[in-house]
Amino acid sequence: MATILKNLSEYDSSILPSRERLANQKYAIAVAQWNPEVTHPLLRGAVDTLIEHGVIEDNIDIKYVPGTFELTHASRILQEEDKYAAIIAIGCVIRGDTPHFDYICQGVTTGLAILNANGMAPIVFSVLTTETLEQALDRAGGKHGNKGVEGAFTAIKMGNL
Repeated sequence: MATILKNLSEYDSSILPSRERLANQKYAIAVAQWNPEVTHPLLRGAVDTLIEHGVIEDNIDIKYVPGTFELTHASRILQEEDKYAAIIAIGCVIRGDTPHFDYICQGVTTGLAILNANGMAPIVFSVLTTETLEQALDRAGGKHGNKGVEGAFTAIKMGNL
């Protein structure tokens, strides 16, 4: 029976492909510049995890977009390049006083899901949708781990199905 992980920041690296295999793969990361105090630690966690397991730093392409909503477009462009084992979409949306949160979250979730269903390279949803900045920071290297680390782990797994 497979191990069920509650927090992927604490994963078993022995279930990942070999370093040699990963050294020959390319990964892309699309990262939102909005809420950089959250998205930049997520990005660092993802990059560090990919490198830690054998992905060569030059084989990691990073594209910055203004906000989380733009992750869908960036991910589509990266997917169309047809050279990545997987793509990680990193963003953070924090609820405010208007329905803007709902529109952004629904739009990016739907957009990335459609790309995942129709494209060849898997797109990993590493978008935090939180009520507060504190909750986001807790997931960007705080008490709930780093969801960028989890995104990289998931990208490696999905890119090697």
